[in-house]
Amino acid sequence: MKNKVKNIVLLGSTGSIGQQTLDIVRVFQDKLRVTGLACGNNTGLFLQQVSEFNPKLTYCAAGARLPAGVVQTTMEEMAAHPQADMVIVATTGKAGLAPAIAALKAGKTVAIANKEILVMAGALLKQIAAQHKGAILPVDSEHSAVWQCLQGEAPEISRLLLTASGGPFFGWPAEKLREVTAAQALNHPTWKMGKKVTVDSATLFNKGLEVIEAHWLFNLPFDKIEVVIHRQSIVHSMVEFRDGSVKAQLSAPDMRLPIQYALFYPERMHNPGIQPLDFKKAHNLTFEPVNFAEYPCLKLAVNAGKLGSTYPAVLCAADETAVELFLNNSISFTEIATIIEKTLDMHRPVSNPGLEDILRSDKWACETALKEARKDI
Repeated sequence: MKNKVKNIVLLGSTGSIGQQTLDIVRVFQDKLRVTGLACGNNTGLFLQQVSEFNPKLTYCAAGARLPAGVVQTTMEEMAAHPQADMVIVATTGKAGLAPAIAALKAGKTVAIANKEILVMAGALLKQIAAQHKGAILPVDSEHSAVWQCLQGEAPEISRLLLTASGGPFFGWPAEKLREVTAAQALNHPTWKMGKKVTVDSATLFNKGLEVIEAHWLFNLPFDKIEVVIHRQSIVHSMVEFRDGSVKAQLSAPDMRLPIQYALFYPERMHNPGIQPLDFKKAHNLTFEPVNFAEYPCLKLAVNAGKLGSTYPAVLCAADETAVELFLNNSISFTEIATIIEKTLDMHRPVSNPGLEDILRSDKWACETALKEARKDI
């Protein structure tokens, strides 16, 4: 790695994680090369990125008119391309699932920043990775923290403790939550993220997805994975071992750090743009248990993960639909959980699902969630 340039394919280049990944590439231009870029609808920014990084392969869902000589392809072809050393999946929703499968079947290393694909198809992705000698690396700050804590340790874990900021509405009464606006939900106290992820952070739905992700990434049963409220967002996760020792990973809340760790693993690189914690300043670190009654989306997500089969796929699709309706001012903030719960209750699961079953369940859940929402509108 020290003498070789790593070729990366970045799916979701115009989103928050995608842009921060390219920030790292700018710092380490002698070590990282962008082979492929893919985006959704932000064609203006995408064209700027193509001009700057000159990737060999591109994909734009909105059909941007690209410069002459730039190869347009599918995300699946891009992810499995022989020149790609690593594929970073930073898309939202199910869009990154098929490309991740293609990359793993090609024996690639896949760094996953997209929560949904591991939640929807964790068993399938792990099976494909094992069969084709691919690798799955976490990019989420919480899972990166766990991964870092486990370096050099035997897999004798008593429990994982995933930290949650509690979002912007921590401690708010139920009657006040019903009046939450989209603008309020998008004002996260700590992290800068895309709209959908920011709303999921406000409901703590994202933390439920992270519990399911941790189950697959670290091969742990759900009863060994806990969520704790940590308002300061300095401790990103903790691992308790069977002797009672606890290891924690601390850093400033900057997503570039876990992205960079995945890009260069097992090396740690100095990046002058990432500021370390200043321990000369006072830091109060507080932890408290989650009140599940205040966060119904978290409870629904964890329960769906425990049920398995196609429930997690339905969970993700119902939430995606409900969040979009909320952002369009069609439903209230508290109705997000209601729509998810109704959709899950109506689902008839498929055991040991393949990709077709997962995608079919996703489509059914989107349609069902929309119908349920319209009943109340």
